[in-house]
Amino acid sequence: MVDKPTSFSIKNWSQDDQPREKLRDKGRAALSDAELIAILIGSGNRDESAVALCKRIFASVDNNLNALGKLSIKQLMAFKGIGEAKAITIAAALELGRRRRVEEALQLEKIESSRSVFNLMQPILGDLPHEEFWILYLNNSNKVIHKSQLSKGGITGTLVDVRLVLKNALEVGATALILCHNHPSGTLKPSQADRDITKKLKAAAESLDIKVLDHLIVTEKAYFSFADDNLL
Repeated sequence: MVDKPTSFSIKNWSQDDQPREKLRDKGRAALSDAELIAILIGSGNRDESAVALCKRIFASVDNNLNALGKLSIKQLMAFKGIGEAKAITIAAALELGRRRRVEEALQLEKIESSRSVFNLMQPILGDLPHEEFWILYLNNSNKVIHKSQLSKGGITGTLVDVRLVLKNALEVGATALILCHNHPSGTLKPSQADRDITKKLKAAAESLDIKVLDHLIVTEKAYFSFADDNLL
């Protein structure tokens, strides 16, 4: 007689091991990242539970949620037990988390330091595989009155239209600007092109009595500030 394969569905686990019940009884903070994702997918495969499967997926990205969020549907489906529906569910949940961080960051309206600029822009730029250039438009109180993506380019660079930056500044009544772009490579060292565009924008803005307060290079976990390094 052939034994039936063991079911690794969450509903068949002991109650102490069920992440749904654990969340209900102990709260969200009591669950690991893998347990939270396991609730979403519901079951593992013939060889491992949902939690074990999710732990293996997390291990593949060094237990980094941001890195997990960058996996494509196809990459997630490469794991045994993750079909298209489960992969889409994981991707959707992580995207919601990213959008929540963006909304929280948008509440940081007043710019008080380079760190506050990073907190505002990292959720937007930190995880991107391509380079984007953004402008923050500030009023006299250093509050962000407008922000806009100026350009979106390949991983090798992006183009910046100085005239468009100043046109937008005049339209919204900005008295100061902060430049911000990301380096998908992770390097924080400004390139010569970064230095040139900063100098060009600063000179153009000054002719309209608009200050360029800083230029930040943003990566996933860190940033470089032109102002902090006295490069303005």
